[in-house]
Amino acid sequence: MKVARHTVLTLIGVLAFTALAYASGGEGAEAHEGLPWANYGWRILNFVIFIFLLYKFAGAKAAAFFGGRRTQIKKDLEDLQARKAEAEKRLKGVEGDIRNLEQERAAILAEAKSQGEAIKAGIIEKAKKDAVAMQAQAVTSAENEARAAFDRVRGEIADQVIEQATKIVREKLTAQDHERLVDEYLTKVVLN
Repeated sequence: MKVARHTVLTLIGVLAFTALAYASGGEGAEAHEGLPWANYGWRILNFVIFIFLLYKFAGAKAAAFFGGRRTQIKKDLEDLQARKAEAEKRLKGVEGDIRNLEQERAAILAEAKSQGEAIKAGIIEKAKKDAVAMQAQAVTSAENEARAAFDRVRGEIADQVIEQATKIVREKLTAQDHERLVDEYLTKVVLN
């Protein structure tokens, strides 16, 4: 309603100024010796009718448009304030997360360092166990090889002793000694 009143008052003011401008003699003062009041009155009446019709048919729509626009602007401002408050809340949350980020980074680094130390200790312990096992295996292999070499040498020595003994026995053994040894051996074999 206030919008319509302001519009009507504004139009009346414009009309008054146009009347003064027209009265000042736009075409020359000598052509008109006075104001044509009848013409001026019809124009004012025509203008008032025009304003009345405009108000009657478009006034409600104009008032609704401007009132709705005011309501929409008010609603938009409230929405903007709510979004601003939400954005500030999020900003505080992000700032808090940034502050916590340094603490989380330090905690992650400490955890990674402790895990690295544990892995390092495990690797060193496994390497020590593997080294002990390799040493034991090397000692066992060396002992086995020494026994095998000793057995080979013993076999070779035994073969050489037998060969030398056979040689000596052949040289010193007579036919009678040979028969006596065969008889003794056969007697032992039969008795056993």
